[in-house]
Amino acid sequence: MPSDSASAPDVTKAGDLVRIEYDLWAESGGKTELLDTTREEVAQQQKIPTPEGFTWGPRPHQIGGERFPTGIENALVGLRVGEEVEREFTPAEAFGERDPNLIELFSMHEVERLPEMRREDAHLDIGTMLTIEGRRGRVVSLTAARVRVDFNPPFAGRKVRGKFKVVERVESPADQVRAIVELQYGRSKEFGVEHHEKTITLKLPERSKFDISWMAAKPRVVDRLRTQLHPHTIRIVEEYVTPTPEKKADAEKTKSAASEETPAAPASESGTKSESPRPAGKTTAKAAKAPPAEPKEA
Repeated sequence: MPSDSASAPDVTKAGDLVRIEYDLWAESGGKTELLDTTREEVAQQQKIPTPEGFTWGPRPHQIGGERFPTGIENALVGLRVGEEVEREFTPAEAFGERDPNLIELFSMHEVERLPEMRREDAHLDIGTMLTIEGRRGRVVSLTAARVRVDFNPPFAGRKVRGKFKVVERVESPADQVRAIVELQYGRSKEFGVEHHEKTITLKLPERSKFDISWMAAKPRVVDRLRTQLHPHTIRIVEEYVTPTPEKKADAEKTKSAASEETPAAPASESGTKSESPRPAGKTTAKAAKAPPAEPKEA
């Protein structure tokens, strides 16, 4: 029987970077709703559209991290690589119990003054999401004078069922860097990544240079890289290449050469080529000289 030390490398622990496959379902009233999945076939069965540029398959995950609620993250600790498990979670282990005190009543006048309700395309109905005093809530009922808003998390009070499989560990330093970028920001495949001894270099893709989301994610990326890989230096490179304009002289020369080219003259109906018109004042050949006149006899 293998010892604990021999099997330990195959068992996940908090802080490990891995790639996982999973399906998450919320249950309520005998019905289930797909919350998230890494499997394309599951999404297709539930008629979940694929976002543009999205790739299905195992995703980077940090065991015990913040992607899932704490109860679900704790269930991933101790899984073996390659093992698939299915677990059920109570509302308290998942998204929490519903709190009746988080369902509040507002006047229609208060709601109509919200910035999001002043847009031309604003629409108020059951299910509309509103931001009130910095909190996001969902409209659950409304009348001509009152609006009831639920500030509970969307899946609070619902049991969650999950299927998980730890596909592999993320081991090489460069792969760990990409995994951390993916977890904190996304688009990790577009980044240039280099790891040399104690230096990590991240080369930003063009679209991220002015992306507000990257500005917000950068401190978290740096903090996780320090915690996970303990580098001496982290370099974040942004390159801005000035485009070289086309030389004006070359452009004019090309334009002039193109304008001087003339197409071949079309053939006449008799099958011979028609003569091109001659430029005024010029001839194409020298005229034959007439012989000198002989002197008349007297």
